[in-house]
Amino acid sequence: MRRYQYYFILLILVVIALVCIFSFIYYIPARASLLYGPPANHLSISNRIEYSARLLSYGDELITPLDPNGAEQNFKIEQGESVISIANRLEGFGFISNAQAFYDYVVYVGLDLTIQAGEYKLSPKQSIIEIAQALQKFSPTDATLVILAGWRMEEIAASLPTSGLGIDPETFLIAAQTPPQVLDFTSATSMEGFFFPDTYTLPRATSVDQLLDIIARNFAQRMTQDLITAFNNRGLTVYQAVIVASIVEREAVRIEEAPMIASVYLNRLAINMKLDADPTVQYALGYQFDKNSWWKSPLALTDLQIVSPYNTYLNVGLPPTPISNPSLEALMAVAYPEASPYYYFRAACDGSGYHNFSVTFEEQIANACP
Repeated sequence: MRRYQYYFILLILVVIALVCIFSFIYYIPARASLLYGPPANHLSISNRIEYSARLLSYGDELITPLDPNGAEQNFKIEQGESVISIANRLEGFGFISNAQAFYDYVVYVGLDLTIQAGEYKLSPKQSIIEIAQALQKFSPTDATLVILAGWRMEEIAASLPTSGLGIDPETFLIAAQTPPQVLDFTSATSMEGFFFPDTYTLPRATSVDQLLDIIARNFAQRMTQDLITAFNNRGLTVYQAVIVASIVEREAVRIEEAPMIASVYLNRLAINMKLDADPTVQYALGYQFDKNSWWKSPLALTDLQIVSPYNTYLNVGLPPTPISNPSLEALMAVAYPEASPYYYFRAACDGSGYHNFSVTFEEQIANACP
């Protein structure tokens, strides 16, 4: 082969390569933008090319309903549910033909960041694109606020913007400093401890005072006379019991251990021994910006010296208020604790979340991990 022929072939190959590159960089994204709209601004150039190519590979699947005669059905998106989980359930319930196609489309256009939790009416006669857009345009009549056991009120406030309620977190925290009248059987100075963990489905127009009243009533309904009597038999008022339960809630990684952990704290209180409870120190330390958490873990020895009425390593007795919002299981554990001789416990060394309990400080030391 003559040299000029070699160069000519090489030139052809270079041109083909440039055409391919041009197609990927310009034509494919342009084509996808024409068919599906512009990509999300936050996507990098490489991601735009990648998702554009994926969308084009699906052909008409994005715009073709799975079943043109399909019936409308309910579909619920849970608070905090991932987009891939939503996509998989949409396919599993027979709304769409391809979960990956749904996922790629919503990521490409940026709808993955704005899908709302709530109840929806969807149908397989809607295309993938129509269903993705319906999850944006649909404004549920009801909002859903999920309160997790062990949260402090600031964590509840932080969840409000994604609940569908139009309540400002700062307004919520200010209002929560005054307990509703339904809690008049306690000496509470705020709502901390009385945000009963539950899923609250409420009208989106619910006011902050209405919200606090609904949550407080939910708590009050759980306070049966038998439970209050059980607290009193332990020498505790309802408020004191909630304080102990709020600590137990944070300590009991395995909720089945809650009655035993409660027994330790009640045994300590009975002999006027300091509670030495890590969660009370975590509460005193407040928000940890480096950890993006309200609960610093692990604690340093210097943390145990923080001057605060909540530091039960320095102060005898209960902290002034609950330090979290306990579950019914934690409250029941305080009302009906295990009968035990234990005054100490520490985490087991196997990472299981369980604890080793002991009677003496010497046994507590012996239970330390190697």
